Parts: sequence; C-alpha cells; structure tokens
Amino acid sequence: MPSAPGPSPDDLLAALDPEQRRVAEALRGPVRVLAGAGTGKTRAITHRIAHGVATGVYAPTEILAVTFTTRAAGEMRQRLRVLGAGPVQARTFHSAALRQLRYFWPTVHGTELPTLIESKIGLLATAARRQRLQADQALLRDLASEIEWAKVSNVHPDDYARVAAARGRSVTGQDADTVARVFGAYEEVKRGQGRMDMEDVLLLTAGMLAEDERVAAQVRRQYKWFVVDEFQDVSPLQSALLDLWLGGRDELCVVGDPAQTIYSFAGANASYLRDFPAKHPGTTSIELVRNYRSTPEIVTAANTLLAGSSSRGVDLRAQRPSGPAVTYTAQPDEVAEAEAVAARIARLKDEGRTLGEVAVLFRINAQSEAYEEALSSRGLSYVVRGAARFFDRPEVREAVTRLRGAARSGEGDEFLETVHGTLSGMGWTSQAPTTRGQTRDRWESWQALIDQATQFARTAGATLGDFVDDLDRRAAEQHAPVADGVTLATFHAAKGLEWDSVFLCGLQDGTLPITYADTPAAIEEERRLLYVGMTRARLDLGLSWAQARNPGGRASRKPSRFLTPLLPEESRVDRGPARNRKVAGCRECGKPLMTGPEKKRGRCEDCPASYDEALFEQLREWRKARAGEESVPAFVVFTDATLQLIAEHKPRTPEALLRISGIGRSKVEKYGEDVLTLVG
Repeated sequence: MPSAPGPSPDDLLAALDPEQRRVAEALRGPVRVLAGAGTGKTRAITHRIAHGVATGVYAPTEILAVTFTTRAAGEMRQRLRVLGAGPVQARTFHSAALRQLRYFWPTVHGTELPTLIESKIGLLATAARRQRLQADQALLRDLASEIEWAKVSNVHPDDYARVAAARGRSVTGQDADTVARVFGAYEEVKRGQGRMDMEDVLLLTAGMLAEDERVAAQVRRQYKWFVVDEFQDVSPLQSALLDLWLGGRDELCVVGDPAQTIYSFAGANASYLRDFPAKHPGTTSIELVRNYRSTPEIVTAANTLLAGSSSRGVDLRAQRPSGPAVTYTAQPDEVAEAEAVAARIARLKDEGRTLGEVAVLFRINAQSEAYEEALSSRGLSYVVRGAARFFDRPEVREAVTRLRGAARSGEGDEFLETVHGTLSGMGWTSQAPTTRGQTRDRWESWQALIDQATQFARTAGATLGDFVDDLDRRAAEQHAPVADGVTLATFHAAKGLEWDSVFLCGLQDGTLPITYADTPAAIEEERRLLYVGMTRARLDLGLSWAQARNPGGRASRKPSRFLTPLLPEESRVDRGPARNRKVAGCRECGKPLMTGPEKKRGRCEDCPASYDEALFEQLREWRKARAGEESVPAFVVFTDATLQLIAEHKPRTPEALLRISGIGRSKVEKYGEDVLTLVG
C-alpha cells in the first residue's frame, strides 16, 4: 500500500524558524550547522531532508543520515516517515558500516565475515592471561575502554605506549607498555578465533573501501547525499570512514555543538566540527540559536557559564516565557544536600508536578546512593539511568555479603576497623585512583560504604551487625517498584534528554571538575559537562554543593570554580584579588604580591631567590629530558614556579610534595620518585 504523501515544500518551510529554514533550504553541500542546546536541530535536519526529497533534489534512497545512537536513528526515521521521506536511511556509523560489510565481504574476500562479539571482556581475559597479568573485571573493563579509544583514534598496538605518553593516557595500576602488550595479544586472540569487535566494523569497512575501488564506486553510487548529526562526537576513525563514503565529493551536511563535547576521553574530536569550513571550502555555515527548551533564567545561566571560555559555542536566545530563578545552594554535608533536594522534589509533587519530569544529575554513579536513600525515605519512586542501583552494583553486593559474614562469625568488635579491613581485602585504599574508569567507579562505591559506616559509627553502641541490618534496610527500600519516578543519572548519561525540573548536585571542586582532570583541556571538558546538565532543564534548575562529605565533617569544600560567575556576589568564594581581601605579602620583604606568579612563589619577582639554585637547575635539566621523552612542552611536566618551590622547600616525602602548589596526586604518582631522588 503506497504511503500517504507528505507535506508540500512550502508547508515544510513554513513550520520552521528563520535559521532552521536556512538549513532546510541549503540543499547542496557542504553545510555546517552549529546547533545550540534546545534549538531544534533534529527538526531542522529532518525538514531539510524532506524538503530535498519533496523538491526532487534528492532521491530518498540515495541519502544516508548518520546518528550516534540507535535511539536517535529511530527518532529520525519516525520523523522522516511523517514528513514524507520514509525510504531515507537513518543509521548509526556502526549500523551503516556493518550493513556494507555483510553485503560486500563474502564477494571481496571469498570467506564468511568474522563473527561480531558483544563484549571484549572474554577475549581480553584470555589476552591478559597470556601476558601473565592478573586482571579482575574492573581492570578488564578499563582495558576494553582504552583499547576502544586506541582503535577509534587509529593507534596501533605497536604505537600505543608512545602515543599514550604523549596524550596523557593511562589505565589505573598499569604502565603503558603492559597495556600495549595486552592490546596486541587481544588482537591476536580475536583474529585467531575469527571474531571482530565494534571498532573492527569501522576499520574493516574503511579498509575495504580504500582497497577495492569497485566496492567504493558501488557504495558511492548508492549514497550521494550525507547528513551527520552530533558531529562534535566524531572520532578520527569515523571521520576517515566518512571521507571514504564521500570519495572527494562535498554533498555533506554536519550538525553539532562544540559546547556539548563531553566524550573527548573516548576519542571524540570537536575539531572536525570547528574546522569543517577549512576542510571544505565554500561551506554554508548556519547557527541555530533560538532555544525552545529552557526559560530565560536557565539560558542566561548557561550562556554565562561558557562566556569567555574556549568551550563557548553559540549564544542561546530563550524563546520561552520567564520562569523561576535558578537556585544555588550550599549544604553542610552530602546527606543534608540529598535530603534538601528530596524535600524540594516532594514539594514539586505536592504542587502537582510529575516525578517523571524531574531529574537529579551528578558527576559519578556512586553519588546516587544518598539520593536513592533520601527519595526512598519519602516514598518517592526513582529510576537510575545508565547504571545499576547502588545496592545492585557487583562490588557493593560483594562487600555487603562479606560484611554480613564477618558479623555472623562474631568479628567486628572494632566496628570501623572491620569495615576498613574487609573493603581493603577487596581492593579499597584510602587514596582514590587518579584516573577515570571502572576501577575508579568501583573505588567510589566502596568509599560510599566507608562513609556510611563512619556516619553509622556515631550511633551509640553501634555494632557491625547493626550496620549490616541498616544496609539491608536501605537496599530493601531502594528496590521498590518504579512507576513514574525521578531520574537519577550522571551528566554523561543525561546527554540528549530533558526534564521540567533538574537538580545538579555535588558541584564542589574536586568533584566537578573531578580531581583527575588535571590539564586545561580536561578542565574545559568538565565545564562542558556542567553546561550539558544545565541545558537539560525546561522550568526549574537547582545547583547545589556540600561543604563536607559526611555530617559533622570539616566544612572545607568550595563550590565548583565554574560557579564563580553564576553565584550572587555575596555568595562567591574569593579565588583572586578582591577589594576587601587581605593581600598576601612577600615572604622575603613583606611587600604586597600583585601578580599570579608572585603569589604562587610567595615572594616578589625582584627579591633574591631563597631556593637552592643548583637544585633548581638540576630539576630543570630533568624536566627538559622528561618532556622530551613524553613529547610534551616542559611546562606540562612542571612550571618554573613549581620547580622553584620544590627547590625552596626540598620535600622529602610524597605527602610533602603534595603540599607544593602546582602538584596533584597524578603528578606525584608520575614524577614523584624522580623528584624526591633529586631532592635527596
């Protein structure tokens, strides 16, 4: 049965705002659309495709629309059907490439296509054993993520160690050479079993198109017009495959927002979007700036967050009427923060709001437990998006089982010592891993249990058995059936979604930006994460932070540095010179210190050095050699000001090194041994 005709070309254009209409009328490439959050980019590009079909410029079977998720591809196909462009292919990169592989591979190679694996973990476990590496599930998952990054970044196992050093890549507890060996062994195991992974789908398709001109010509005859959504998330491998699909043509429309680049750690590279006009001369570049999602109050806050930063995208212009003010709230501790958010959500429900239109967003999954507890205690249903509920996580289940066993066996006279000892036996340490990944996530879950134990131990007469009973109670309450529930999610998991009311929590320095974000680029990615979180909200937006981790703890935390331009003047934390602030004085002569470098050194620029100049020169020579080995500028290792402080204070321990301005835990782990040897 033939499908009903779609809207006319005039009707398609009449449904758009002026900027969206420009997109729909730019039917010949190259076209770049910089689409800010909530500006209707999917509407613009689907109407563009439908307009091209309706006017006869495009044949629907000759268009390939590429998205990054199957959900987005499904949404695009549905919209295109309604607009009269049903035959258009809307697929992810992997889906489109796999379709081509399955069709051409048997003819080109005369063999069956390798079997696609669902997970790398099994093959990686075999590869790790061959390299005599003891790897638990968390390490295997971290290795899998790192191998995925390497493959989408076109990094071969033989080159991994060199490239990883230059780009600051690491896997917790493993040196780059070990990761490279496991990577190579994984590829050997995979080939030996006739398997391929998701990255191979792209690699094999690209190789086939590059090596067989007949295949390339057939694909290019099939697809003459390309649209790529979320172009800020394109990896080097995806960009190379897209170039092969195009074959030198420029009938390409890309859509994205550099301000929403939050997957650089996984290989995404926003430069493909930013530099698109340089690569494709004659590009039509259009900005979508009218935000239809959020109130002016939310849009103003989001614009202010990025103003003057390298993450700045388009300046959004709110189209909705005014709404409630954005709130900024400090709470004494994380428990109080969760309780305050849950209380506010309860009030929203009493006012007639739907819980399904409320979200609580945070930086890491382990932060969810406090909110699960606070919502459960009020009978408010919730769903954890993108992760298991806290007590469903394997490391938490195992920890609670071990603690229950210790309680039943009569252990636990020293309640906190038993908890610490039990979790230490599972791999918990008092210091967090310095890199992201499953190892870090697992540690955060254990640390949440440690924090709960510390808080519970303040109860008079508390025993280990009582604590385990309390954990069981929490687990039971937090497993109530979910109907219309509050969404709990990380900032990453919230990308592409929206709610009426959004609460962004845990916004203190050290959590956002997170501690292992120790380069300017990594800090900016954290800023963009906050921007993504803020722009999920339609009506209500609340931002909060905790001054201490646990109740009764020292209130030493500061709100995230990203909040400084957003907070009311009286609430801002002093981070630089201010009119009523006491100005630091030179430790040598007592004069006020006026510049950043002077304040970092703690003395005037023209005062005689109080540091050991010979040691300083030794440190500079070491830094030069180390920077050369890593192929990075010298200041990336340590700045001159930091080396002067080392030469002045002559720290003898890692803890003393940490007290030097400019040195964090990751640098102590990376360079501490060398520096302490020189000082000694």
